[in-house]
Amino acid sequence: MERASELYTRVSGREIVKEIVPDTESAGKSPVLETPRLLLREMDVGDLDFIASLLADPEVMRFFPKTYSREEAAAWVRRQQERYARDGYGYWLALEKATGAPVGQAGLIALEVDGAPELGIGYIIGGSYWRRGLATEAAAACRDHAFARLGKARVITLIRPENAPSLGVAAKLDMRPEKRTMFAGFEHLVLVATRQGV
Repeated sequence: MERASELYTRVSGREIVKEIVPDTESAGKSPVLETPRLLLREMDVGDLDFIASLLADPEVMRFFPKTYSREEAAAWVRRQQERYARDGYGYWLALEKATGAPVGQAGLIALEVDGAPELGIGYIIGGSYWRRGLATEAAAACRDHAFARLGKARVITLIRPENAPSLGVAAKLDMRPEKRTMFAGFEHLVLVATRQGV
């Protein structure tokens, strides 16, 4: 029986991120990525209570077009599962390693921006976990996974201009503004990180 294998990567001298390639028997609960403080794994219907509360929180969702009902949150989870099957990635549930408690979600999303395909980094962290650097840690792991494991030359993030906390995360990831665009009915900045040597 094949067990999960671990792959350690260093991207352009950055901190080592452990990527865990799950075995087929435990896929869905095995971590996809591990950082010093977080485990990121595929979400499933058993995570609905947490996801529904996260997406219903008006403070957490203040830069999204709206909050989500429980039914919409269930559809959100199904959409991530479809992304895992189609793309091999999506939003992953972020768990605090020390406690096992879910703290939010972070991941990679296939996007179309101004008619061009892009790979986007996204994250949503619960309010009680803000200002601890968890969004930066999770987003950095997703960026490094895109470069080292998926072989992508660039990743983007879409951030509304008034979203100062997320702009701070992007700055810590060395993401640079490229342009402005309309997305989901709102103006967004398109910030870009490129793999070194490309």
